[in-house]
Amino acid sequence: MENVCPAAKQSLLYFALSSIMFVISFFSASVLGYTSELWALTYWGPALYFCLLNFILRYFLKGFTYEVATRAALLGSVFATGLYFATFDNSFHIFGLYAMAISMFHFSEFFTVALTNPQTLTVDSFILNHSSQYWIAAVTSWLEAGVEYYFFPSMKSYFWLSHIGVVMCIVGELFRKVAMFTAKTNFNHHIILLNPVCVVIYTLVSWMFFNERIFAEEMFLISFFGKQYLEYQKRVSTGLPFIKGVVMDGVS
Repeated sequence: MENVCPAAKQSLLYFALSSIMFVISFFSASVLGYTSELWALTYWGPALYFCLLNFILRYFLKGFTYEVATRAALLGSVFATGLYFATFDNSFHIFGLYAMAISMFHFSEFFTVALTNPQTLTVDSFILNHSSQYWIAAVTSWLEAGVEYYFFPSMKSYFWLSHIGVVMCIVGELFRKVAMFTAKTNFNHHIILLNPVCVVIYTLVSWMFFNERIFAEEMFLISFFGKQYLEYQKRVSTGLPFIKGVVMDGVS
């Protein structure tokens, strides 16, 4: 750990500290029994602890270190909150899984960049401010989940399907992180929520994105490698359905 970027250590510390504080507060009643006092600790305690933690961080930390600490602590609290709701046997279960997945995605992005490419590391590496399109997509999925839960609560009871979404997220994250570690300097949550509308829309949008991206990249590869890439292209497909990339008829 001596050669690890200090920001990586700091982010892990405050993510873990915030998570532990929230877990202790949320699950205290399960261990000690349910009383009016413990009810207040369970549901008001996390908010108070988070405010206290941020006050302490603001007093002792400055600049980049403070910004990293507050973001890591926020994601840690979201993860712990998700863990708590994931223990429920109703629709809050899938919300909990989603909260855990999305918090780990954002935290692991920063942590992986800190380990693989620290010279490019900024607070934007958490990608919490990824883009307006990203947050529009996220808010849309939350709205759909809320509307469907209100009008069609039975749609949110297929936990097995939500768990498949969790597995897909884990596998996707593993591939992404391995790629980041491999490339280093050169380098799906809506199923969890059981959102059929968003799944269809985002699938179409993703297909359009990859179709355009692969076409542009293959044009560059053809210009760089010439016939070598054309021969390679004949042997290896893009691996994505209905996406052929650049098709150059009559080229031998």
